[in-house]
Amino acid sequence: MSIILGERSLTRLDGAHPDLQRVIKRAAKLSNIDFTVLEVLRTVERQKHLVKTGASKTMNSRHLPGKNGKSHAVDIAPLDAGGKVSWSWPLYHALAPIIKQAAKDEKVDLEWGGDWKWADGPHWQLSWKSYP
Repeated sequence: MSIILGERSLTRLDGAHPDLQRVIKRAAKLSNIDFTVLEVLRTVERQKHLVKTGASKTMNSRHLPGKNGKSHAVDIAPLDAGGKVSWSWPLYHALAPIIKQAAKDEKVDLEWGGDWKWADGPHWQLSWKSYP
């Protein structure tokens, strides 16, 4: 019961805060659902574009670099049986407990966008409370 993160996912994950990297790598070890890292670190220009197009709701995104130059957020997606990114909510709901368990194991205060009222299934971020 584990998956292997691909080279592209690991390269993207390099842009994340070390605690977030630990959680996602731990989740891969726990997971029986294959997933990929879609996006981690964003430029201000990209964030402006996402807000303008309605793909994001804020310029105060955790994807923007923090003081250490790293992102406090990661977007991940489950892969379907054919290895393609899936946008199927049941897969996100099946993957969520695995990511939450990995965060608990690593003692990292993590929030899932799927728990928000505007639900963002791929989005995971370090909490503002523990990681201001």
